[in-house]
Amino acid sequence: MADRVSDFLAQWAWERPDIDATPMGVIGRLSRVGEIVSRTLQATFQEYGLHRGEFDTLATLRRSGTPFTLTPGELAASSMVTGAAMTNRLQRLEDKGLLERTMDPSNRRRVLVRLTDAGRELVDEVVVPHAHGEQELLDARLSRTEQTQLAMLLERFLESSGDTSIHDATKD
Repeated sequence: MADRVSDFLAQWAWERPDIDATPMGVIGRLSRVGEIVSRTLQATFQEYGLHRGEFDTLATLRRSGTPFTLTPGELAASSMVTGAAMTNRLQRLEDKGLLERTMDPSNRRRVLVRLTDAGRELVDEVVVPHAHGEQELLDARLSRTEQTQLAMLLERFLESSGDTSIHDATKD
């Protein structure tokens, strides 16, 4: 059985046999997988009144450790969104009482974003079905060995694209 991307590749092979459409297959499949994963994850977040980006922001603050505080710039860099998009996201989460923005006492020109107790409780509650949902999504399609292989290949692709750990940059 073939996937929908196989149909596209067959069409290109018929219409343009002079080009190698193999890369389109890889990129097309990555894109389709991203869409499937996004739909699945969003269903979990909606049960808790969150959007994916809002969960990502709360989770970033939570995994940063005590005192669960970062700057808006650190959050935007972690989420790979623009400053304006992060500002909107922070406002929605602040309106829900899940985080608060305060002035940095050591530098009054700097804003800090802190997870509230309600935000911490919510993210701790949501992360469990989120993690289970991701595992079910993968287990239904790939063996654990295949999951490990895929993770290694994707890590290699990202590293070679310059998407390296922030900890690697600070080792120098």
